[in-house]
Amino acid sequence: MPWIERQLAQLQGRQGHAWLMHGAAGLGQLELGMAVVSAWLCDTPGPSGACGACQSCHAISVHTHPDLMRLVPETQALTLDWPISERDMAEIQAKRRKPSAEIRVDAMRDLVEFAQRTASRARGKAVLIYPAERMNGIAANTLLKTLEEPAGDTRFVLLSEASHRLLPTIRSRCLGVPLQEPPTDEADAWLRAQGVGAADATVLLRAAGGRPTAAWRMAQNGQGADFWRRLPQAVARQDIGAFSGLAAASLIDALQKLCHDLMRVAAGGEPRFLDAQTLPKPRPLPVLERWAEQLSESARHASHPLQPTLLQESLVGRAHRAVHSAEHL
Repeated sequence: MPWIERQLAQLQGRQGHAWLMHGAAGLGQLELGMAVVSAWLCDTPGPSGACGACQSCHAISVHTHPDLMRLVPETQALTLDWPISERDMAEIQAKRRKPSAEIRVDAMRDLVEFAQRTASRARGKAVLIYPAERMNGIAANTLLKTLEEPAGDTRFVLLSEASHRLLPTIRSRCLGVPLQEPPTDEADAWLRAQGVGAADATVLLRAAGGRPTAAWRMAQNGQGADFWRRLPQAVARQDIGAFSGLAAASLIDALQKLCHDLMRVAAGGEPRFLDAQTLPKPRPLPVLERWAEQLSESARHASHPLQPTLLQESLVGRAHRAVHSAEHL
């Protein structure tokens, strides 16, 4: 990603043992964070970062580097196909608990113990935490002392898509690195280089708010360009099949974007995420505001739906009534 390469070059030689890289989701936070810690640990780093060929770089690529710890929620680790500790994996496989969507205090205690060990190689140790806002309160407080006074040559990269949710004491101990958004033409060119057609790339980038890696993930997860073109019509028809296989959180996100655009149009503005030609005539703002509140409430429980199919039907039914029906929500 050219914008990641550009920012990585700007960070070369920058001092500080703890960096907080923050910005909207879908800009390549994880790629930049991994590039930084790889450069820190590389045996022969160059002006553009890690060499990619040394023993250290190979160990990072196969998740066996003894001086790198990646701390992510278990749900994220499973998605990324990253290793989970034998203790935690045994509990999950035995169905004693579900994978955690938070960074748990047990994992943070493992990090503290890792930071206190002597480095195995000459380049020191590195810790990557992503998304940092997923640390629960106990885990975040456990990190504080180690973050302020790390033992030995340990450096930290915290990646956050919602840095305002971090403890102020965490933020104050880190060097802030705001992520740069790529120009539209650069993001479009990158997306087309991944095999997305020019017309589809334009639709996906718009639906993703200009964030290229978010657009790419949507294309891979059942929300391609056709999904976004047909979203308003699917809501109009209450076509549940158009949302088949879509996770509750993804469906809510899509409906929130539709609601957002309708509210903008109702207020005299231009839509942000969807093509204006596909949007129905907006309802009065109070109706749309009530729908937005309901979507926000649904989002808080999206990761634990008791009946996913019923939730999907309810969400699409409410969307239809908000956009096309004379009934009250």
